Amino acid sequence: MAGMQRGKVEQDLIDRARAVLPAGSFGNMASDVVVARGKGGRIWDLSGNEYVDFLLGSGPMFVGHDHPEVTAAVQEQIPKGTTFFANNEHGIALAETICDAMACADKLRFVSSGSEATLYAMRTARAHRKRDKVLKFEGGFHGMSDYALMSMAPKSLSNYPQAVPDTPGIPKKVSEDVIIAPYNDAETARAIIAEYHDELGAVIAEPFQRLLPPKPGFLETLREVTTEYEIPLIFDEIVTGFRFAYGGAQAYYGVTPDMCSLGKIIGGGFPLAAICGSDELMAHFDKESVADDEFLPQIGTLSGNPVAAVAGQKTLEILKRPGSYEKVFETGNRLIEGLQAAMRDNGHAAKVIGEPPLFDVFFTDGPVENYRGMAAADAAKGRTFTALLRERGVFKGDSKYYISLAHDEADIELTLEAIKGAAKALAEG
Repeated sequence: MAGMQRGKVEQDLIDRARAVLPAGSFGNMASDVVVARGKGGRIWDLSGNEYVDFLLGSGPMFVGHDHPEVTAAVQEQIPKGTTFFANNEHGIALAETICDAMACADKLRFVSSGSEATLYAMRTARAHRKRDKVLKFEGGFHGMSDYALMSMAPKSLSNYPQAVPDTPGIPKKVSEDVIIAPYNDAETARAIIAEYHDELGAVIAEPFQRLLPPKPGFLETLREVTTEYEIPLIFDEIVTGFRFAYGGAQAYYGVTPDMCSLGKIIGGGFPLAAICGSDELMAHFDKESVADDEFLPQIGTLSGNPVAAVAGQKTLEILKRPGSYEKVFETGNRLIEGLQAAMRDNGHAAKVIGEPPLFDVFFTDGPVENYRGMAAADAAKGRTFTALLRERGVFKGDSKYYISLAHDEADIELTLEAIKGAAKALAEG
């Protein structure tokens, strides 16, 4: 990699990984870098190369790596026990904090991953409605369950509302129980929901889909039509929960669903996620509150473990302090402006899409309002730009700049210079 030297120790470890890990990786990032440590808004690889980090562990490290207060809380808890498979005070306190913050949450259940949270949210809604079908939006990512991996990143575009699997191994019958609608098309979504309303157990959406902000009125239409037909509306807030506002995207956009899934930030860097919802829906997890055929068993070995709970509780405490979100938005806005200027100054046909805490650039001159607009962008050019940024000390995934509370003035200045240099190098080929 030009600009970053790969040492023998790191290269040897990359080679060892290929012997024991498919594709030499954990299935997330590419296998060409081994991260050794992180502090604040930066990370270092095993060869000692330093980067401003906009991956943030795919989003959980919203207050930065090794935040001293989060680290202290975890270190205080570990000698007292790491998991009990039973109630603990820290998990209960975190549940109270989340329910106070999220408008849709009367109660919650903890799980260990976002995939589990969205899976249980859909299952709960289907159990409540006694209907099998779920409507999701093309390009929406809801984890790795069979229902979620329908038309998440379809290689061939089919007519709505037909769902297509994104991976082998999904039973063919699943496609019969997933209805697909285009994101940000309120009237088409309304029409499809109206047509299938008597078969739908749930409508699930990312209120901010991947990097796509909702058009004015889109989320309001979903809320209106699902209320009309008494279909539970689920917001997948694994990414947006506590990121856009303390009350999540439902507070930021002013639309309250019946349920939401949360993850990433609420675990403070440890495995933790949650299914949140109204008393009526969450009663399905309480055997004493519903009939036998309506009870949903939900068991997880590490659910609500005290280490993740104290990390999450301290993280949310930090975020609730005055000025936290203002700082994140200021950082994001400065980087968005820098990206836009670099694209314009170097003649790139490109659009910066997202919100200040979460955004990226798409190399296209067409509209980017739904999955098909995103898919039409020049992805190869985007990957090249990301690689050019990494050579200049900026670390991010193929999509998304995750902004953190820890990114400081030096991080911003380095990143803006890297963006200028990478945009110029991309233009020069």
